[in-house]
This record gives sequence, structure tokens and C-alpha cells, in this order.
Amino acid sequence: MALGHHAARSAAVVVADSRSPLSRLLAAAYREAIPSARHLDFDALAPAEILAAFAPLAPGDLVVLIQSSNFRLAEFRLRVELFARGLKVVEHPHLERMDGAEIPLYVEALAYDPTYYRGTGQALRARIDAARSCSIETGADAPLLFQGPFETAKLNVGDYREMRNVGGLYPIGEVFTEAVDLEGLHGPARVDIFADLDFRPHLPAIPVTLVIEKGRVVDARDATPEAWRVLEKIRADEGEIWVRELGFGLNRAFGPGRIVSDIGTLERMCGVHLSLGAKHTVYKKPAFSRRTGRHHVDIFLADPRVRIDEEVVFQAGAWVI
Repeated sequence: MALGHHAARSAAVVVADSRSPLSRLLAAAYREAIPSARHLDFDALAPAEILAAFAPLAPGDLVVLIQSSNFRLAEFRLRVELFARGLKVVEHPHLERMDGAEIPLYVEALAYDPTYYRGTGQALRARIDAARSCSIETGADAPLLFQGPFETAKLNVGDYREMRNVGGLYPIGEVFTEAVDLEGLHGPARVDIFADLDFRPHLPAIPVTLVIEKGRVVDARDATPEAWRVLEKIRADEGEIWVRELGFGLNRAFGPGRIVSDIGTLERMCGVHLSLGAKHTVYKKPAFSRRTGRHHVDIFLADPRVRIDEEVVFQAGAWVI
């Protein structure tokens, strides 16, 4: 497990609902993996009773949240409040969006290879933090060009040695950043998966080619009606369509033909994703505020080939660093 061995002397609380097949499967798996934990049925208890179960926990203890949607138990995001107390937190949200053949994919995505995740993640972060540029070929007539420098890269690879908080959203497998100067992004990008307005993946029959100038989407070739709805919604709410996050997914359980219906989970897919819209809660930019930035829509690039400076780091569906 990415968190390391859970010491017998450390306490744990697992909170799960039973509203979806995947939540029930994970709840049973955690009962077997951590029999000494206190296992709570979210639907059988009042919110105050669940919050009270966290009260005796000490820093370093573990909380696991298994949610068919999202638990609403606190004024702020529960994970953030638990982190503030020094607790380890594993959060599995939106499980009801995945069913049938997607369940084995999700379970496979939870497997942890520390050599791969930590080695690739740290190597990517080192290159991003020193990069002058990044170019991404997606089969368009020109590459998508990012002009550096980049914001300090963030890791979700199960390596918590240099991090204040231990845990987070699962499955893991992502390194992300964005350009310091968002206007230093130009070029076309072929997109084969969009998040739709319900945060589910939309796969156009022909990839949509977004044309980006000075960090903004100015055209969309071969766009489907669903893709246009997403773009026009962002434009209507924010005035223009900014491109912000540059995300590198590392989770090899997901890829072409191996897609799940929760876009937040799919964000870990081995490959490259961007975000559309002014909203980004990690990187603060003077031109954007929480009030004006309303959208963060993930899009996934078709068969990308990535160079950081002049070094090829991703091609043929795999990281090569």
C-alpha cells in the first residue's frame, strides 16, 4: 500500500456506504485488510456519530472514506479537516459512477508499484521544475507548445516523504503543473476524451482539435455537439476559455479501451490531460479568483508524444524516463 505498512498500534476508522457495487466491494476488502479498524456504515449513523468516531484518533492514525458519491459531514472538505489533525486519509469518491466491467479496472488501478510510481514521478517533477519548454505532438499539423518556466510540480504518486499530508484521492498516479505565464501556450491539440457537463467522459468518434492561442481556446475543429456544449458553457460563464493544468497521468490500469466513467478517477490514466476553464485550486494566479473561476474541465490528448525541453519523456502510451 502506498501509505506503507499500517502499524498494529495505530488506530483506523473506515467509513463506507453500501449504495453501489464498488463501494460494497471496497468495504469488504478493507475489512479483510484492516480487521482491527472500526468499520462504520455511513447510512446507518447520523453525521454527528461519524464525526465523533474520528475524535479519539491521534496524528498518524488512518481514516478511509468509501463513497458512492461524496460524504457531506463537515463545513469544509472532510479530507482537508482530517489532514489538519495530522491523520492519514484515503478517499475513494464517486464510486457509483463505475459499474460492470469498469469495477475490475478500478481495482487494478489500486495496485501499487513503488519503484515505477516514485521513480517516474520524481523524475518527471525534476524535469518539469527545471524546464524551459514542453512540446506535445498529438497528430495535429503542429505540436502544442508550452513556454516555461512552470509552476512547482505536484505529485500524487504515493510518495509522502516530503509532504505534509499523507494520503489523498485514490486511485493514485499523477504529476501536474501549469505554466507560470499561461499566455505562453500555443498550437493545436487533438483531444479524444472530454469531461462532459456531468463530469463523465465523452469520447468523440473523431478527436476534436482545439486551436489554442495565448493560452486560450479560439477554435475547435470536428467538435461534437457535446464538446461544443462544454466549450460554450465555459465561455458563457467566464468570457473566454483558458487552458490551465498540464497533467501527466501514470496509472497503467487505464488507457485506450480501458476507460472508467468517473473523470476524476480517469485523470490518472497513463497519458496527458489539460484543464479548460479559469478554476484551479492549487495554483493561484493574480488574474483569477475563486469568484470568477468557475470551471475546471479535464480533457485528454490523443496519442501524445511529449518532450520536456528536447528530451522525449512519453511516447507510444508509456513514460520513457
